Amino acid sequence: MIVVLLNTYLALLFILVKLKVVPFNLFWKVSPVLVLLVLLIGLFIPMNWGAPQGPVLVVRNSVAIVPDVAGEVVDVPVTANAPLKTGDVLFRIDPVPFQAQVDALAAQLKFQETRLAEMTQLQSRGTGRTFDVEQREAEVEQLKAQLAGAKWNLDKTTVRAPADGYVTNLALRKGARVTSLPLAPVMAFIDTADTLLGVEINQIDARYVAAGQPVELTFKWAPGTVQTGKVESVLQAVATGQVQTSGIAVAPKSVQAAPFVVRVKLDDEAFARMLPAGSAGDAAIFTDRVKAAHVIRKVLLRQIAITNYVNPF
Repeated sequence: MIVVLLNTYLALLFILVKLKVVPFNLFWKVSPVLVLLVLLIGLFIPMNWGAPQGPVLVVRNSVAIVPDVAGEVVDVPVTANAPLKTGDVLFRIDPVPFQAQVDALAAQLKFQETRLAEMTQLQSRGTGRTFDVEQREAEVEQLKAQLAGAKWNLDKTTVRAPADGYVTNLALRKGARVTSLPLAPVMAFIDTADTLLGVEINQIDARYVAAGQPVELTFKWAPGTVQTGKVESVLQAVATGQVQTSGIAVAPKSVQAAPFVVRVKLDDEAFARMLPAGSAGDAAIFTDRVKAAHVIRKVLLRQIAITNYVNPF
């Protein structure tokens, strides 16, 4: 952009000299250098913190699906990358052993409730002991708790989608045996209920970024288009500034100015929901400083949007 402005000035200066509007003296000969310095110091360098620009990445929460019960998979009705709603069935585990446990506990509970009724009747007539009644009551309550747990296990043989989203890289098949170990997830569920967009801004350019400021974004996935949005927040920590509890002394490491991450939200929510996880692009944040440079940043961003048709990087 600075080259375009400088060339425009040179063309204008050439015309004015040819028309003899200005004399071609030493001042006008060195004026392009002066104009270049003015553009750099007065406009383009301040533009970096007045309208900072950085790469943007779309990320989505991924849920590792681990069943609450172990067993053999009898049905996998879900299709990879197909949209799902909250509560849709992902897969089913053989319910027979869990149903058998429910039936057995239900039968025991019915028997103990009958015995409790008999003991209570004997006590009311003065021929039964209070201890026997209390013992039967405890056994009934224990069986009720076990039955509730068994019914919960039976219900968990049907694994459902935890939110709106889709399953990716589906490898689970009927006949596979799954476990409830947390280190053995059986599928990855991508949550599309919330689209997370993060913009990386260099630390020297992030000082004036604040929530509520307007943002413009362009994505490789949608070349030639520019989307608008707002700054939601500036994340207050990056990995290089994180300290974890340990039993060792401080280990010095090289210090680097890692970029800060700014979370933004698109105005077009329908477009945000369509963005695949991993979509990348560029974004510009327009602060309340150096407003004269905002127009230039808008032009630069639109140039990037057009080159996205042919530039894969």
